[in-house]
Amino acid sequence: MTSGLDNDTMTTIFDELESQVRSYCRNWPVTFDSAVGSRVRDVQGRRYLDFFAGAGALNYGHNPRALKEPLLDYIARDGITHSLDMFTRAKADFLRTFRDLVLRPRGLDYRVQFPGPTGANSVEAALKLARKVTGRESVINFTNAFHGMTLGALSVTGNSMKRGGAGIPLVHATPMPFDNYFRGTVPDFIWLERLLADAGGGLNEPAAVIVETVQGEGGINPARVEWLQALAELCRRHEILLIVDDVQMGAGRTGPFFSFEIAGITPDIVCLSKSISGYGLPMALTLIRPEFDQWAPGEHNGTFRGNNAAFVTATAALREYWADDRLVRSTLAKGERVHEVLDGLAEAVPGAELVPRGRGLARGLAFAQPDLAVKACTAAFERGLLVETAGPADEVMKIMPPLTVTDDELDEGLAVVVDAVRAVTEGVLT
Repeated sequence: MTSGLDNDTMTTIFDELESQVRSYCRNWPVTFDSAVGSRVRDVQGRRYLDFFAGAGALNYGHNPRALKEPLLDYIARDGITHSLDMFTRAKADFLRTFRDLVLRPRGLDYRVQFPGPTGANSVEAALKLARKVTGRESVINFTNAFHGMTLGALSVTGNSMKRGGAGIPLVHATPMPFDNYFRGTVPDFIWLERLLADAGGGLNEPAAVIVETVQGEGGINPARVEWLQALAELCRRHEILLIVDDVQMGAGRTGPFFSFEIAGITPDIVCLSKSISGYGLPMALTLIRPEFDQWAPGEHNGTFRGNNAAFVTATAALREYWADDRLVRSTLAKGERVHEVLDGLAEAVPGAELVPRGRGLARGLAFAQPDLAVKACTAAFERGLLVETAGPADEVMKIMPPLTVTDDELDEGLAVVVDAVRAVTEGVLT
């Protein structure tokens, strides 16, 4: 069934009233209406396969029944929706479940802070706390990083366009090369190590290092295990706090619950958001090693840090997907399937200079000619698949389906990717 409205009629109101800052809708100029699992539907009834997943906020797909039913029951019984940081039953249930299914099985000891509903809130809290604990101001970040759009998060973000939107100097952060920035021609951390040891180097003593183990918006750039381990050791030796931003890559996106598990490291602070609620509801956590939980009461807060509807769906998601390792194994297997297809595509179209990237179900296809990545995503949309671009020049086709995507849906979407890439490269590259 359709609503009787066409997409042109529906989008008129957005052109009339919504700010020019809108972004994703420019690539997908239709009005979406409903969604289940890996499928979304527009107002005209056309169905699309979703390999975008809310930029990582929908790891378990749209409206998963195992999460929707507890949420509906909670609302029906007049469960508390908004509570700031007051004690609620929903929060207690989430904390116990998070401890029992996530922290304890991994031997992790963290205090859980609810800083506000977004990833940027979590990053801001992490940066503020690191500075408070150490008494230092400077933070080390990495090239092509993305940590959010508020001023503190922007200061440790690499993208020049997004940084330019701040309108003021972004200070107290020093960028360093991310893994493979010099394509293996320079030893890891040689510049940072030298500056830290040199009294004449001019580097302010850092409070923290903030890093994504796989850069999402920066172009699906995975850091090697040995690079992450060396970074953790460097931080330990120099008494610098290690912050891992797992906003997009946490909650199973790379396979394990935390993306840093593969390296066997234990960050001092971890930032989580996006899929932690499991249902696309706003929710964020800042995980803090107990000795660094030095906040004064109310020193960092936020009106919507007590989103109890999100606590309910987050608890349900943990019980449904993280009581065993089935989702981890499935994600890793599906990720390998995506890599095989992208690798085969790169070999089949050598003139396009395509490079597969990623880990788990965070995958990307980098184009030597960035405009072709944009055209490939447009071609995929025309064929009923939602995929976005990433990277500083939008040169990467970013493939992030829900972790719960079926094998048939995965193959269907990958066939569209192959067809779209072939369509935009045929005749352009000879």
